[in-house]
Amino acid sequence: MQDTLTALLRELQDRTEALRVVPVLGDPNDRTRLIRGAIGIRDSAERAVAAAIQQARRDGTSWQAIGDALGVTRQAAFQRYGKPIDPRTGAPMNTTPLPAAGGLAATVIDDLAAGNWSAVTARFDPTMTGALSADGLSAAWAQIVGRAGAYESRGEPTAVRTADVTITDTPLAFEAGDFTARVSFRDDRTIAGLYLLDAEPG
Repeated sequence: MQDTLTALLRELQDRTEALRVVPVLGDPNDRTRLIRGAIGIRDSAERAVAAAIQQARRDGTSWQAIGDALGVTRQAAFQRYGKPIDPRTGAPMNTTPLPAAGGLAATVIDDLAAGNWSAVTARFDPTMTGALSADGLSAAWAQIVGRAGAYESRGEPTAVRTADVTITDTPLAFEAGDFTARVSFRDDRTIAGLYLLDAEPG
């Protein structure tokens, strides 16, 4: 592992040196050469950070200490860099969110805001289909509107994978209050969970 980290640090150094000489040796007609070089450095640095974290974990460093070093919570650090083992199988878990989960969440929220209840429930997995009807969904949305006024807008969704689902959180703004739409998707893109949560106090 130390050899991997050393190699990544050498790669980072090489990319930095290459970027330093671009203004002198690069093609003056290529206006994006500095951008591409900087992106290469960023990508190398991210791989070096991930390798350093894995080395720290092997050395017994806690997720709390790693989160503190990154300036995030221990849970956020684990979600980004952890390698959880599935207790059901003993195999490493997939931690990559469903591709385009943010777009799926945005579509669900736009359908909710437009009152397209059946379009949302048509995406439900069998468990959700048995638990929540279109009428129940419309009643839940009406309760939010009754508490906070008309829906105004949504923010950008975030997505993390936990076990067999990808969980998206999307900020929602209403006239007199903020909420979070939490939508969980299975890998087949069906909805495994849908919650309208009070936004955390800021």
